[in-house]
Amino acid sequence: MPPKIGVIIVSYNSRQYLDGLFLSLSKVKYQNWSIIFVDNASPDDSVAYITEKFAANFPNLTIMRVDNNSGFAIGNNIGLKYLAENNFDYAYLLNQDTEVEPDFLEKALEKAGEGVGSVQSFLKLYNKNGEINSLGNTIHYLGLGYCCGYRWSEEKTKKYLEDWQKRDPELNITYGSGAGILFNMKALQKVGFFDDIYFLYHEDLDLGWRLRLAGYKNILAPESIVYHKYEFSRSIKKFYWMERNRFLTIFKNYSAWTLIVIFPALFVMELGLFFFSFFSGWWREKLRVYEYFLEIKNWKMLLKSRKKTQALRRVGDAEITKYFVGEILFQDMDNFILRRIANPIFNLYWRFARHLLGK
Repeated sequence: MPPKIGVIIVSYNSRQYLDGLFLSLSKVKYQNWSIIFVDNASPDDSVAYITEKFAANFPNLTIMRVDNNSGFAIGNNIGLKYLAENNFDYAYLLNQDTEVEPDFLEKALEKAGEGVGSVQSFLKLYNKNGEINSLGNTIHYLGLGYCCGYRWSEEKTKKYLEDWQKRDPELNITYGSGAGILFNMKALQKVGFFDDIYFLYHEDLDLGWRLRLAGYKNILAPESIVYHKYEFSRSIKKFYWMERNRFLTIFKNYSAWTLIVIFPALFVMELGLFFFSFFSGWWREKLRVYEYFLEIKNWKMLLKSRKKTQALRRVGDAEITKYFVGEILFQDMDNFILRRIANPIFNLYWRFARHLLGK
């Protein structure tokens, strides 16, 4: 039998996406797979709709209901725990707002060789003439994560992939997007599942970073195609989760020496973001982040989590951070200040910091 794969779909108010999602899943060619649909107490009757319309045609479907909106991290952890208890070999995390090619699982599995912790599919933007959602995600050294290749054309992407494969035939990426990614269950059981504290944003960044700390690779499978109905969120509420989780991630995963090295840049960026938040209207969210880190109980939890994470370390920061970047190159975050001021300054500092880290 081929390896046993569980496809985990965490849902919240997903009814508008279900027809397209399950129609594409009905065409999947892989033989030994199951769907674990975890619903975060959706008020739109998603579960009833699936049960009535799709359950009879998907004998491999398991529906799990959560009593409240537990978020992306906990929702996936519920599914991952189920896979671990039922001896699945791989977990494939798939967003609710996606559609897949019939061979997306076997093409991802082909790249899941020795020492590989995760394999991200080739994420394309749905109905955008082949434009890219993600060729793998990258980490800015101050903790921000963003999609590589976002909104690139097919022509530009093809040339980039050809050049990339010449330099790195494995197509190593910093970390994979949780929208469409295959995880080795043995690797996850070693490094742990998602950190429950994240709720939203950066949870996939943190997990991909931990996999690299433990010596595993994160790679791209360009022939495993997933279409993502992605829209960049401009909700002010997201800034609290993004900023809080950015700090959680770097405090947990960097070595003490690296934290010292990046501190000057981190301090300057924090000053800039603090003032920028007032002009952009999300200063209340920024103050909430500071409030979170003023509570002793949160530091106790963070230090405990850091100790556990650092115990996984098999690779030094000099090796891990060679995949990190000093610039933010994401179209939906582009502006004059970022492009002309912030990026050049922080990129220059990163070049200096890399020398201090041993590269």
